[in-house]
Amino acid sequence: MQGERIDNRTILAISGTDREKYLQGLVTNDTARLADGLVYAAMLSPQGKYLADFFLKADGDRILLDVASPLAPDLAKRLAMYKLRADVAIEETDLFVSRGIGPAPAGALSDPRHPSLGWRLYGDTPGEASETDWEALRVAAGVPEAGVELLPNDSYILEAGFERLNGVDFRKGCYVGQEVTARMKHKTELRKGLAIVEVEGTAAPGTEITADGKPAGTLFTQANGRALAHLRFDRAGEGMRAGDALVNWKGSRAD
Repeated sequence: MQGERIDNRTILAISGTDREKYLQGLVTNDTARLADGLVYAAMLSPQGKYLADFFLKADGDRILLDVASPLAPDLAKRLAMYKLRADVAIEETDLFVSRGIGPAPAGALSDPRHPSLGWRLYGDTPGEASETDWEALRVAAGVPEAGVELLPNDSYILEAGFERLNGVDFRKGCYVGQEVTARMKHKTELRKGLAIVEVEGTAAPGTEITADGKPAGTLFTQANGRALAHLRFDRAGEGMRAGDALVNWKGSRAD
C-alpha cells in the first residue's frame, strides 16, 4: 500500500442486500453518493447530537465504514440495534487506511471534506509513517477531529461545520436526529460553532476562552499560530484569553 499510515482507525464492513437502504435511514449523508466516491457522514442520537463521524466506501457487495477506533465498538452496537429484519451484516475487517497529498495511487479516493486533505486508500497492508503535518492541514481547513472538537453526545454537526465539509444532505429524507438538524439549519443564524482563531502562546486543548472575563468558547487543536475553537459568536473577537495564550478571532467561521 502506498501513502502514509493512519493509526487508530477501524474499518467495518456492512453487507447484505439491504445495506444501502439501511444506512440511508441512519446516517446524515445520502448513500446514493457512494457511486461517486467516498462519502463523509455521521450518526446522531435521536436528540440530534453527534455520536460518530466516518467515511463510507462502496466495495463490491459491501460498504466499508472507516471510523476512529475509540468510537467503533459503540457505533457497531448502535448500528446492530437498528438492523431489525433488514438483510444486513456488520463485521470488523482487517483492512488498513492510508492517506496522502499529491498524485493519488490506483484505487485511492479524494477526501470529500476539503481538497487540502488529499486522498484515502484502503488495503490489506499499512502505509508508511507520516511525514505530513496533518494537524496543521486540518486546522487550516477548519476540519474537526473525533474526540477533540467532536464530542459524542455533546456536539452538534452544524456547529462543527458539517455542511461545509460535505457531511450532511438536507434533501435525502429522514435519518436518526434529522429533525433537530433541520431545525438548526433553518435558524436565522447559529449563535455558536467552530471557528479558526489566531493564537499567541499555547494552551491545552479544552482550555476555556474568555472575553472581558466572560466565557466565550473553548480552544482545541493548535498549529502554526492558528487553532480551532468552539466560540460563542456574540462574545468572540480580538483580545480573548485561553489560559496564558492570547486568542484573536476576526469573524471568519469554520462553516
